[in-house]
Amino acid sequence: MRRSRLVTLALSAATSLAAVFALATPALAAPTDQYVALGDSYASGVGAGSYTTESGSCQRSTNAYPALYNAYVQPASYRSVACSGARTTDVINSQLGALSSATTLVSVTVGGNDVGFSNIMTTCVLYSESQCVAAVQAAEDKARAQLPGLLANVYNGIRGRSPSARVVVVGYPVFYQLGTLCVGLSATSRAKINEGINLVDDITRTAAGNAGFRFADVRSIFVGHQLCSYGDKWLHALNYTNIGISYHPTAAGQSGGYYPVFRNTAG
Repeated sequence: MRRSRLVTLALSAATSLAAVFALATPALAAPTDQYVALGDSYASGVGAGSYTTESGSCQRSTNAYPALYNAYVQPASYRSVACSGARTTDVINSQLGALSSATTLVSVTVGGNDVGFSNIMTTCVLYSESQCVAAVQAAEDKARAQLPGLLANVYNGIRGRSPSARVVVVGYPVFYQLGTLCVGLSATSRAKINEGINLVDDITRTAAGNAGFRFADVRSIFVGHQLCSYGDKWLHALNYTNIGISYHPTAAGQSGGYYPVFRNTAG
């Protein structure tokens, strides 16, 4: 083997080990943070497995991005009250109580259930392309009309309870890679679903900015790992034996996609 080849392999191995140690070694940047995680199934970790017994039907996973942040960064305190199925009103009524004036870091992923992510995917899977497109369009209309106000209510509630906290609003990944051979939904349906997710993320980003919060955009990092992509999938496809995990991030999607984006945004 040539010397140049040996050098290349050595450097590659060193880089890989550095990445592993960077992930596994607790950071020293925020050891005093009082961290609270809020939100829906994408924050609780549905689809990532290893659910805690105390979380019950909320299905909080030890592989979810908030739990990974707690494990690797080790803030002074950590509590997740994220819950599968949560809407903005659920966050306000059932989750904001976990916050206090001592809270210094908050994460929140919410809004998808308010516009009916689950119902849209059911319609798209079970019915025609035209019905799928119509369902997404109706959700887009609702998102434009209602979502900014619903999110503002959540963000105002967070700021009122934790006025000094860094707040990171975490978005959703786009489900499909387009332009590939893919069974199941039509290309038109997949493109329309992506359009709807992008709209929700863009509205959420604007609302977060208006509140003075940071937005963690996971869309780019999921490219190449979406449904219909040729890389390792970070999202569950339709799963008839466990419908609840369908279209949710896998454990790899939480660790390889959500966690690094949240970590970099949280600071």
